[in-house]
Amino acid sequence: MSKLDIQAGDPHQLGAHYDGEGTNFALFSAHAERVELCLFDDKGEQQLARVDLPEQAHDVWHGYLPDAKPGTVYGYRVHGAYDPTAGHRFNPNKLLIDPYARQLLGDFKWCDAHFGYRLGDEQSDLSFDTRDNAAWVPKCVVQAGQSTGLVQRPQIPGAECVIYELHTRGFTLKNPAIPASERGTFAALANPVTIDYLRSLGVSSVELLPVHSFVDEHFLFERGLGNYWGYNTLNFFAPHSAYLGGADVMAFRAMVDRLHDAGIEVILDVVYNHTCESNRLGPTLSMRGIDNAVYYRLQPESSRYYVNDTGCGNTLNIDHPRVLQLVMDSLRYWAQVMGVDGFRFDLAATLGREPHGFSQRSTFLQAIAQDPVLSRLKLIAEPWDIGPGGYQLGNFPAPWSEWNDDYRDTVKKFWRNTPGILPTFARRLHGSSDIFEGSGRNPHASINFITSHDGFTLRDLVSYNERHNTANGEGNRDGHHDNLSMNFGVEGPSDSVQVNAIRSQQQRNYLATLFVSQGVPMLLAGDEFGRTQQGNNNAYCQDNEINWCDWENADQDLQAFVALLIGIRRKYPALAHKSYIHDSPQGQNTSIEWLNVDGSEMREEHWQEHHRFTLSYLLDSTGESGHRYRILILFNNSAERQEFSLPTPISNAWRCLLDTCSVDGRAVDVDLAPGRVVREPRSVAIFIDTGNG
Repeated sequence: MSKLDIQAGDPHQLGAHYDGEGTNFALFSAHAERVELCLFDDKGEQQLARVDLPEQAHDVWHGYLPDAKPGTVYGYRVHGAYDPTAGHRFNPNKLLIDPYARQLLGDFKWCDAHFGYRLGDEQSDLSFDTRDNAAWVPKCVVQAGQSTGLVQRPQIPGAECVIYELHTRGFTLKNPAIPASERGTFAALANPVTIDYLRSLGVSSVELLPVHSFVDEHFLFERGLGNYWGYNTLNFFAPHSAYLGGADVMAFRAMVDRLHDAGIEVILDVVYNHTCESNRLGPTLSMRGIDNAVYYRLQPESSRYYVNDTGCGNTLNIDHPRVLQLVMDSLRYWAQVMGVDGFRFDLAATLGREPHGFSQRSTFLQAIAQDPVLSRLKLIAEPWDIGPGGYQLGNFPAPWSEWNDDYRDTVKKFWRNTPGILPTFARRLHGSSDIFEGSGRNPHASINFITSHDGFTLRDLVSYNERHNTANGEGNRDGHHDNLSMNFGVEGPSDSVQVNAIRSQQQRNYLATLFVSQGVPMLLAGDEFGRTQQGNNNAYCQDNEINWCDWENADQDLQAFVALLIGIRRKYPALAHKSYIHDSPQGQNTSIEWLNVDGSEMREEHWQEHHRFTLSYLLDSTGESGHRYRILILFNNSAERQEFSLPTPISNAWRCLLDTCSVDGRAVDVDLAPGRVVREPRSVAIFIDTGNG
């Protein structure tokens, strides 16, 4: 850089933008009194210069450096009032990260200098700290102009989706078939070994746990632990540096392109409800020091304190136009530049909050609906937070989908023989029409899951009655206390052949239920081959074998079972119908019939038998070619063998497609007597009746 004669610049492009000759810097702050741009060497270690942004327009501070090229390393120091009682926490001693930075250089390291106040008692945040934190905070890096390019999306219809939730690091770190230098990075997800595996399963979409830059919480640092899941965001644009593995940020786009080439979508789990700066006693790293009173929701009775609808210390003030712009710009960046196909919004109820509570017409939801790019992508809500009226399952507008925890809990209760659960179980199999159909939405509004990153894995669900979270350092008090799990007589690993056999079959029962349910199935990575977290149901801070996929000890039979299930679901679209199926189809090409064990239609008295755990349902469908087929699913969760009468076939006979009594699901010795079949306890079977035999 030959000179530092900064010019006025342009306030309309927030962040740092290189135009081929120099870089425009622009930062929003409504209450700042002065903004300094700090320039560093290419390692981010030595500060080279500090220069004031010379202009302010529409609360945007801006300046143009003619010779600042891509690779320029920078940060900000923002001057203003330090008055926490009025909501202001400016402290120019803290080097701040640009909220629009596309890349961060260096690792975040905890030290007391990150705090804007002098650490002490509960009143200490009213004090002012003069230490400089620059040596321990990542620096921002100017990027070359990033072309949006052409995104060749698979564009998989919602009804045909099978989502696979995975963690970039944990999914690939222990895979011996991937080069060691790639493991744990985006390059590992782009590796042909990973892609071939995903294709062999038959999943349509991968949902990545947070990949935005994040840091460890201070309390985890003090325990010698770290944030593994990534729900502690530092920046909404920059990919997490560890996942880049030293590569350029566009390594993420390269990964997306390779997955797209294989016909697989990429959905990001994103956290726009809070940031890593936590509550009033948290660090000053970015938005708190740029304009705390604007970026965060503060309590109306005292602006010193934060609204905490998220349970993470703070809540992003997405009602403010500039904060909303930040979120929307971030989403469009990941969609257009990085090429992703959709987003799963963490604690999405927070994003839909207005002054009087959650609203389908909130500013954020309306902004998404009118956006020509984002409105066409897959939008998935985690429909709750911990604030007042925070549980909003079923209340998001079309075309949103929602994580359906009622599905999860109902399926667990059915397989635990909870009395009276059968009618609700049927509704969940039906795609939860009681929750979503009334507002004009389709079955794919329901994201069905048994397990997710939060809670037991599938194997642990059938191996533990209690959580085992001691390694988290919270006295085993954290995590869900009621997991609706069952250990079949032994807590944890067992040497009993009988116990292990029933656990394996129960895993197959859960999986079969998931994939024969209307709606979108979501599979937790590793559940298809028996991954365990050793009974930890809140493994957010365990970057070790507790979380990493153990590829060398994978259950190959269970893996084959899941691939068979997904293949059946794909082959017979009636299992994933694009609209709700009813008894009287009225123009639909598919109908549904709920059957008793004697083959007759279920009557009201049958549904009200609280200790009934047998059920079958029949899907009768005619495809576009005019070919008719029928699928019959039988559930027997009673303690005894149960005989089921079969409907009269339209062809020669019923044929078993899948049986959870078999370790890989393939039916070998299914006893099909004329018009009936005997099913073993705790089992699911899928039968096909087709004119083609």
